[in-house]
Amino acid sequence: MIPTREQAWVLLTEHTQNANLLKHALGVEAAMRAYARQFDADEELWGVVGLLHDLDYEKHPSLEEHPFVGVDIMRAEGYSEEIVNAVLGHADHTGVARESQMARALYAVDELVGFVVAVALVRPAKSITELPIKSVTKKFKDKAFCRAIDRDHLRAGAADLGVEMRDHVETVAGSLAAIADELELA
Repeated sequence: MIPTREQAWVLLTEHTQNANLLKHALGVEAAMRAYARQFDADEELWGVVGLLHDLDYEKHPSLEEHPFVGVDIMRAEGYSEEIVNAVLGHADHTGVARESQMARALYAVDELVGFVVAVALVRPAKSITELPIKSVTKKFKDKAFCRAIDRDHLRAGAADLGVEMRDHVETVAGSLAAIADELELA
């Protein structure tokens, strides 16, 4: 089964109450939808995958549990293996290969969404709509900024997706700007 966006939101909010995790899910959903449009793919499916990728993270953040608990929940709901495999593939430690373009997109956008939001939050306006791409690329080079985000992971994600890093940043930042009000970054 492929859930509707509404069904996915209900499932997500049953398992996630943290406002920042919900905003992250919305951001990844927006980026996935942008790439679905770019690759002429199923925008609803890609959006649902983005929305649900961290379904279990609030309650099960350990490498032993995340995203395994989440995909068990999705399987119990009857969600398609296409969704499950993409979610499993977004985390290197699962060992699941990213065989679909959707899975590669999820891997590529997940950490970058967090990075772009972090850059917006340290800017004076704290707005994603006023975020120059140059600011993101400058912070990308600053290893002390968001040091938990592996720059090689971000580069590899873009390369595997077949997009230039600057174009990737523009796509993700643009998708986040489109939902700036929902992210409270207008």
